[in-house]
Amino acid sequence: MKIDHKINHTDNKMATIRDVSRLAGVSVATVSRTLTKPDKVSQKTREKVNVAIKETNYKPDILARNFRTRKSSTVVVLVPDIANPFFSRVIRGIEQTAQKLGYAVLLGDTQGLREREITYAKMVDTSQAEGIIQLDCHIPFEDQENITAPVVNACDCVRGIEIPSVQIDNISAAKEMTEHLLSLGHKNIAVISGPEQSTITQDRLFGHINSLNDAGITFKTENVAYGDYSIQLGAKAAEKLLNMSPSPTAIFCMNDEMAIGAIHYAKKKRLSVPDDISISGFDNISFAEYSDPPLTTISQPAEEFGSFAMSMLFDVMKGNELEEKYKLLPFELIKRKSTGINNHD
Repeated sequence: MKIDHKINHTDNKMATIRDVSRLAGVSVATVSRTLTKPDKVSQKTREKVNVAIKETNYKPDILARNFRTRKSSTVVVLVPDIANPFFSRVIRGIEQTAQKLGYAVLLGDTQGLREREITYAKMVDTSQAEGIIQLDCHIPFEDQENITAPVVNACDCVRGIEIPSVQIDNISAAKEMTEHLLSLGHKNIAVISGPEQSTITQDRLFGHINSLNDAGITFKTENVAYGDYSIQLGAKAAEKLLNMSPSPTAIFCMNDEMAIGAIHYAKKKRLSVPDDISISGFDNISFAEYSDPPLTTISQPAEEFGSFAMSMLFDVMKGNELEEKYKLLPFELIKRKSTGINNHD
């Protein structure tokens, strides 16, 4: 598109929004609307304004605009452990979608601490951020009954409170993994779980117990060791379980990092995986395929978690009606060499 009237600028003079409006032949308000609410402007007008912005090399004063509109174009993502490779993939999905929607992402590494979550959540009250994506099972507000800030849960969720969320069917996923171990002849199956208060832990444990019940096997509470999703706690939990009598012939770990830690301890104890002990994980992080042996696991669409969560949050922030308030994404059982036939019962 060609704009007929020109405007002269010296190299050392910064263009203003009025320069853009004169060059495009529209009002200052129309230029502002094009920058902040392009969907409210016709395509022809948008093109004229964008050409004028390019010709004048106009740089919007984002800080001033945010001050006037009380909109920061920023969202906060609360991450319980920023070093966790699964969460890094979720964050990538959030970031990619946020960029397309015109938002920046601020990461809050909360380490699961409520006071940190509340501090970051207050950024919405002070207009430093417009919304929150929570990757843990906590409500990040002091007043947990009257939630007014835009918030979406991803991966985990909070029971009893209607917060939009995106996750997988953790009950069904755990059932499928347990059924896989049962099909290999394992009856004494132990579990290395996540934190006890986590809804993910509760759902996966529920699915595991259901599978055992369906197979006529009694669930034993002593066969559960609680961890924190770290390699170190995976190894420590495996030490407890593999020194029981009788020891399990299979261990279902609720994430891949703990499974890798469990494999490490099993080898330290001179046990063969899977000949002496089968070990499975959950998440299908990149290391899972390259562990020794390669890890049987449940694959979760981590990037899609992030992308859907950001899209949902955008709709909540804009007051749009959600197509699905609780989005379930698909999972897949990935069978690898860390699980094998039980030869000991």
